Amino acid sequence: MKLTIGFSPCPNDTFIFDALIHHKIDTEGLDFDVFYEDVETLNQKAFRGELDITKLSYHAFAYATDKYILLDAGSALGFGVGPLLICKGNAAELHERLKLGNSTLKIGIPGKYTTANFLLSLAFPEAVNKQELVFSDIENAVLQDRIDIGLIIHENRFTYQDKGLQKIIDLGDYWEKRTGCAIPLGGIVANRNLPADVQHKINRVLQRSVEFAFAHPKSGLEYIRSHAQEMSEEVMYKHIELYVNKFSVNLGTDGKKAIKLLFDTALEKGIIPMINESLFLNP
Repeated sequence: MKLTIGFSPCPNDTFIFDALIHHKIDTEGLDFDVFYEDVETLNQKAFRGELDITKLSYHAFAYATDKYILLDAGSALGFGVGPLLICKGNAAELHERLKLGNSTLKIGIPGKYTTANFLLSLAFPEAVNKQELVFSDIENAVLQDRIDIGLIIHENRFTYQDKGLQKIIDLGDYWEKRTGCAIPLGGIVANRNLPADVQHKINRVLQRSVEFAFAHPKSGLEYIRSHAQEMSEEVMYKHIELYVNKFSVNLGTDGKKAIKLLFDTALEKGIIPMINESLFLNP
């Protein structure tokens, strides 16, 4: 059975999916047509229900719960992994202006439906002057004064300081202090049109792929490198270490609690619409 699957070219995703798409594990008869896209493109595809399996932001999942169900395996949750607000100028001054509700500051975001933007809306609800950019362009946009503040994700949290940029606030840290929970960033979902036995098969195969990656971390090195932006092997594996952890193997009780809290908070603040209450793959 051939299924369409979408995920980003970032090291954490290619690390997770390497064994699955290259049949280094038993895929139980499943084959895959792979689509490599940035997270916001994947979010938009999910809204249209285009793919059988896809990575998407948890914020975006709130708008696609009618089309997709969340798998236990493959998610990116964690502590100390959240998006950062960065700037070229005086970080303390800009943080104060944000707290005072200054709506004139132009903020570059990696997509309207990213979890990063959800956290920004939660922390600074009056920060509405936003410009959507591909996540990898945000640092340069700050450096070139096209935006005042950048909201960065992925490997950019390892590179912004080398470019002379300053951190205003770690929004993941903001969430952790507010809730005590890990921050849910992205998950892997299966199309609800697929039979339940196929959804469970996908989950088993994906979990197997993550476990293989942990057991053989350098097995997919060339594949990971071929899709990564220009970065050293050290940065690639820092990226992987940050975003791939026990929650990527199985969400477990703590992971599901964090996701539910994220959605409950977003609903309470009016950031997302009503959602399908059946979010998780049934045991």
